[in-house]
This record gives sequence, structure tokens and C-alpha cells, in this order.
Amino acid sequence: MKPGYGFVAATCVTTLVLAGARPASAATDVSMDSDGVAPADGAPATSAGEGDGRRTMGRLPANFGRGAIGVFNKDNLVPFLVGGAAAGGASFIDDNVRDAASNPDSSFGKTMETAGGWPAAVVAAGLFTGGRLAHGTRFRAMTYDLGDAIVVNFAYTALLKATIHRERPDGSNNYSFPSGHASDAFTLATVFERHYGWKWGVPAYALAATMGYSRIVRDKHYLSDVVAGATLGYIVGRTVVRVNDKPLGAVGVKTVRLSPIVGRYARGLRLSVEF
Repeated sequence: MKPGYGFVAATCVTTLVLAGARPASAATDVSMDSDGVAPADGAPATSAGEGDGRRTMGRLPANFGRGAIGVFNKDNLVPFLVGGAAAGGASFIDDNVRDAASNPDSSFGKTMETAGGWPAAVVAAGLFTGGRLAHGTRFRAMTYDLGDAIVVNFAYTALLKATIHRERPDGSNNYSFPSGHASDAFTLATVFERHYGWKWGVPAYALAATMGYSRIVRDKHYLSDVVAGATLGYIVGRTVVRVNDKPLGAVGVKTVRLSPIVGRYARGLRLSVEF
């Protein structure tokens, strides 16, 4: 089996299990607080039901904007400070960790790199599509948030990579910070944990951490890149679930428009958000 194929197969099985998972009853379901944050004991949050208008294809562009803007919320201050401090501290031992763990020809590193590339994109697209066809409210909400969060995370990761322009350890390019594989993996893990609780969250975070470690082994990222990516993914994942779970009208973003900019000396895209 080629690298990455096993990852797709395993995730397809997971998809079927989650899709068929029996939603918690009203007696055991735990509602989210006013900010849509799961309770401290890690119990699964109550997802928005079908047909409530919060998670629809028509609202997807606006929800992208809500998620992107929602990152700048006081709810994320603690994870931002903790993650930022951890990334800063890790930068002091980047070279030591690289010397100890780097092995670019490792089959483990190559397999995880492949699994975090196109197979992960296929899985995310498959989960999102499966969620639109499923009837379980929790699964539908989780897969919707998963697709939403992946897009928001990609935008922030690409922006940071282009802005910071840090050279990779192997010198291949200047897009080392933050790790995109790590941010994607922790985005997915956080969405899983927010909807299904720690029963699914623990293995999801363990897999995400393994993905992050593999990027150091592959000599594509420093430890600080991976910690920063994990922090970004965690913040984006929890933000998207939080804002998408708010009642309609609770968040002020109404529409998001993307239009081209074409000029004599400029090409680009204009993003406009209506409140």
C-alpha cells in the first residue's frame, strides 16, 4: 500500500463510525455556554441541529468570515499567550532538537508528509460531503466545522508563512513558520474534540502531535514552527466551532465578498465584510 492510502482508508472507517454514532440523548447531552465553549470537563458540546440555519451551504462564505474574525476574541487570549510562549521557548532549542531528531530519509517522516498532503485534503473533502448527506446532527455539524476551519486555517497559515518568511531547516524554501501540516492536524483534532469530547479528542491530538514531530524528523520544520502551527490550529478549530454554534444574529458578520483587483501595476483580491 502506498504512503497515504492507508491514512485515507483508516479515516474512511472512522467516518463511517462517526456517522453512525448514536447522538447523545437530551439527558446526557451537555449544552455549550454563551460563547459556545465546551464545558471544562471535556464533555461533547451540543451541536446545532439540522435546519436551524447556522451551518448551511448558503452561509458558508459568511461563516468563513466569522471564523476568521472570531480568532481575535478574548476567549483565545490564554491559548495564544501559552502557545506563543511555548513557541518562543522552543526557539532556543530548535537546533538541539533538529540535531537529535532529524532524519530526512526516514520512511516514517516521508509517510506522514504524504498523509498530511493530498490524502488529508481528500479526507477533509470526503468528510464535508458525507456530512451534507448524513442525518446525524452532531456528525453534520462536525464535518461542516471541519471544512470551515480548514479553509480559515489555510488562510492564516499561508499569510504567516509569506509574512515571516523563515527558511526551512533543509534550506528548500522560506516557508518554514508556522508548520502547515501541524496547524492542519491540530485544527482537525480540535474540531473533533469540541464535538465528540475527549474520547475522540485524545487520539486525535496524539495523531496531530505525531504529525508535528514527523515534520522535524523530515527536516522541514524546527520545533518552534511545529509548536506555533499547533497553537494556530487549536485556536482556529475552537473558534470556528464557537462562532458557528452561536444563534443566528449573535455575530455581526452578515456577508463576505471576494472580488478581483486589476490595475496597471497591481493584481490581487479584495475581501469585504459587511457587519
